[in-house]
Amino acid sequence: MRVPAILSFVALALPVVVSGQAKPRARDLGVPFDGTPGPLNAITDVAGVTVGQVTIVSGKGKLVVGQGPVRTGVTAVLPRGAANGDPVMAGWFTLNGNGEMTGTTWLEESGFLAGPVMITNTHSVGVVRDAVIEWLVHKGFNFDWSLPVVAETWDGSLNDINGFHVTKQDAFRALDSARSGPVAEGNVGGGTGMICHQFKGGIGTASRRFTIEEKTYTLGVLVQCNYGVRRLLRIAGVPVGAEIADLLPCLDVAGPLPNADERYPRCPAGVGTRDPGPGGIGEMGSIIVVVATDVPLLPHQLQRVARHVSLGIGKMGGLGSNSSGDIYVAFSTANPNAADTKGLHSATFIPNEAITTVFEATVQATEESITNALVAAETMTGANDLRVTALPRDRLRAALQKYGRLGK
Repeated sequence: MRVPAILSFVALALPVVVSGQAKPRARDLGVPFDGTPGPLNAITDVAGVTVGQVTIVSGKGKLVVGQGPVRTGVTAVLPRGAANGDPVMAGWFTLNGNGEMTGTTWLEESGFLAGPVMITNTHSVGVVRDAVIEWLVHKGFNFDWSLPVVAETWDGSLNDINGFHVTKQDAFRALDSARSGPVAEGNVGGGTGMICHQFKGGIGTASRRFTIEEKTYTLGVLVQCNYGVRRLLRIAGVPVGAEIADLLPCLDVAGPLPNADERYPRCPAGVGTRDPGPGGIGEMGSIIVVVATDVPLLPHQLQRVARHVSLGIGKMGGLGSNSSGDIYVAFSTANPNAADTKGLHSATFIPNEAITTVFEATVQATEESITNALVAAETMTGANDLRVTALPRDRLRAALQKYGRLGK
């Protein structure tokens, strides 16, 4: 069951808490995927995991730093929900490090993730990090120090990123609104102003169910996709970027082009701007990926899981380019109380010989999460009237049908 989304376009920069949405998803359009999804096909299929999102949208026209237009937000992923502060075993990996995910030094050293994973824009990492600590204090969690995990991708093409419109209160709302159930996708939360393969990008999620030694487990993925060039985009193996080479980001203005956006062409009156191929506008974004599972895994095994996210991105046409921050974190909700500070501890974990099934699920769910983000996103016009077009669903179906890949 999907509940309606709360619309997020408002006259002022008022944050809007976003719930699950009723937009079509990739499977609804006939995109074929391998593997078996969970009931929600979302990261929240992993028991205990909750997601909260706040979307901030206001203004239009010329960029005025500090005023807008604003196209940004915050996404929160809580491994055990808001009421349970029990740390989870975790690992992380970066394919290309032109980005930020705070807290990973201690995460790698300790093997635990204590608290939520937050995702926002590049210049709001600090305020969100501080907000997480304050939120944990107000919730009554007992700790001497905290090193929150906050990740980012850059939304400065569509958003007044130097206006610092994300506040502590926005992070609080994202955390307080975190729920299980359907997860809103596309232009929401931290993904509000993101661009993916030069289509409108944002938040996407998917899950997989699988069996290891006669026991069923779940793995879920959530992405904030803001990476990639059009010509490399592939969906279900189909060269969608080559089939839909037009509709690139462009400036929807009649007068002189804003100096800050010389890299973007003016929107044509007729057929959309086409991908110029190698040597044209380069990749300017990143991707953050959160992997959650109930498979009992140790921290070094979770780091291996995180590495395999790259293969799912690669199937979509991602390269981990020089300007991209491809950063992933994976955690397991198994082994509760493993971080207790007293006594001897024991942990359950699957053997390495069984972990390939988890790798496969990770690749599959990552690929589908990115596709879901592209399918859910809607065309957006932002700062300096930059227009970023959504992936046209009818043309996606036509491309899949052309190559014999359109499902039922």
